[in-house]
Amino acid sequence: MIEIGSRARTLPAPPSVVWRSLVEPRRVGARPWLVLLADEVEPVVLVAEEPSAVVWSSLWPSRPDDRVRFGLVAAGDGGTVLRFTLLTPDGMPDPSKTGHLRRRMNELLFAGLRYSYGQ
Repeated sequence: MIEIGSRARTLPAPPSVVWRSLVEPRRVGARPWLVLLADEVEPVVLVAEEPSAVVWSSLWPSRPDDRVRFGLVAAGDGGTVLRFTLLTPDGMPDPSKTGHLRRRMNELLFAGLRYSYGQ
């Protein structure tokens, strides 16, 4: 697999809560955060190792073999350091597509998911 991009940021919730949000993004009672664009589809959870790892299928039908790997580590303040890594078995997408994929993951996780925890 080729790495398209990766980024880590801290979220305020503990790893078990973030893990559950990634495994069950549409869980009843949770604040909605996974707001998809017209060119995106609901990801399928391929791997779920509580509370440290999750792997999603691609969100983009135009790139069906891509994967999103998440690593979760407890932060010293009780939160979680969440790292996403975009992976592909195919070649690197063009720079414009690469930027779009990275930006979308940043928006979904470090805006949408963060806001769902009240920040």
